[in-house]
Amino acid sequence: MGICEGRTVIITGAARGLGRAYALAFAAEGANVVVNDIGASLGGEGRDTSAADAVVEEIVRSGGKAVANYDDVTDWDAAGRIVETAVREFGDLHVVVNNAGIVRDRMFVSATLDEWDATMHVHLRGHFCVSRHAVDYWRGKAKAGEAPDARIINTTSGAGLQGSIAQAAYSTAKGGIATLTLVQAAELGRYGITANALAPAARTRMTEQAFAEKMATEGDAFDTMDPANVAPAVVWLGSAQSAKVTGCVFELEGGKIMLEDGWREGPFVDKGARWAPGEVGEAVDRLLAERMPPRKVWGT
Repeated sequence: MGICEGRTVIITGAARGLGRAYALAFAAEGANVVVNDIGASLGGEGRDTSAADAVVEEIVRSGGKAVANYDDVTDWDAAGRIVETAVREFGDLHVVVNNAGIVRDRMFVSATLDEWDATMHVHLRGHFCVSRHAVDYWRGKAKAGEAPDARIINTTSGAGLQGSIAQAAYSTAKGGIATLTLVQAAELGRYGITANALAPAARTRMTEQAFAEKMATEGDAFDTMDPANVAPAVVWLGSAQSAKVTGCVFELEGGKIMLEDGWREGPFVDKGARWAPGEVGEAVDRLLAERMPPRKVWGT
């Protein structure tokens, strides 16, 4: 038996790249999988249901259980139908993997309002809508005397944790998702729900364009950038074995699993009285000299 035997998981953006790898890996470990994908382009345009259907067919051919769903994660009612699909088809829901996203790369001086809004809409609103409906379902079970063993697995990014040149909107959205995860973990544990986030590094439609050189591992003994490398940790986070882990952000790349340490209080100085404006500069210089070196923004 697999570590997710009998558990039901929703994976958004599950038709390609990391989402597809997650769907196949969950199914191989016995999970029932709802493959959600509207089949949009990298920028979020268009619709094509064939990609989600292909993933479902691949899972079923291998003896697994899966259904396709084509609802839009950013639409409140449609997000509810994604959760309803899981419960109707498989009788329950245990895991939501929020993976759907788009990218509209642009230097900040050239960024447009429409691109900004579209990026926030898919990443932040999409994470909110699906998770919120799932939480309503799990809270209902808890109030009925049942004990949910539920998981929210969000997708942040190295861009969201340290910034990335030409990705102001994407980085901002992904940073917001990391913080959302902390709040979900703090609030939802009482209902038997954990919340964790991933910052995966793998070859996808997004990264092949933005980081082509880093993604090219052809000829290497180990294909570090294969999306399938990220999937085992995601499956484990969706299993019953991960019940004690919540409020964490994991960076995953190749064979590496790294736990992010988060924002922490750094060096400080306390005058014990009000500062004069002219005194602040010297104090800040001292603090900058004492701090840990920050991680560089991607692309610098």
